[in-house]
Amino acid sequence: MTRRVVLATRNPAKLAELRRILAEDVDVADVDLVGADEVDLPAVDETGTTFEENALLKARSAVEACGLPAIADDSGLVVDALEGEPGVRSARYAGTPGDDAANLQLVLERLHDKPGRSAHFVCAAALVAPDGREWTTEGTIEGHIVDGPRGEAGFGYDPVFQPLGELRTTAEMEPAEKDAISHRGKALQALRAALLEL
Repeated sequence: MTRRVVLATRNPAKLAELRRILAEDVDVADVDLVGADEVDLPAVDETGTTFEENALLKARSAVEACGLPAIADDSGLVVDALEGEPGVRSARYAGTPGDDAANLQLVLERLHDKPGRSAHFVCAAALVAPDGREWTTEGTIEGHIVDGPRGEAGFGYDPVFQPLGELRTTAEMEPAEKDAISHRGKALQALRAALLEL
């Protein structure tokens, strides 16, 4: 029997990545992963102060709106030299939600002439069931910010983030390579067992 689970995001690149990561597991192959636009989910104000709070806000709102189990994530870039910015405001760092180019450019501008470029990505993933059960996981990846964008794959800050031990940015990696080491890949892999409990 196929189970329907809502992926509570309107970002097409993130939706594709979530589907790709979750589809790798044969145990969840009978789960129909439905996008937010397919069930007409309302927009959610991300008022949380942590990635986990925002992921739970989005997943709970989706369950309330459509009555189906929902997975949501909140992810962001944390740059040490910027005192943790952009953090939970990563998607709207430059002011306009979802303007990847402006967000990326603002990070590079603020890092200009700063000695340290260490950074990490964080992803908090939440699965909320209609009966009130909730699961949360977190994944991180360490790295640094390169001088300028490189690569065409991925989205968000991928063109300027180079994982530790890599010579490429995450935007220069094949999707499967990135998924295996990324913050989102780690968080969703940890959430797979909970999907089987639905």
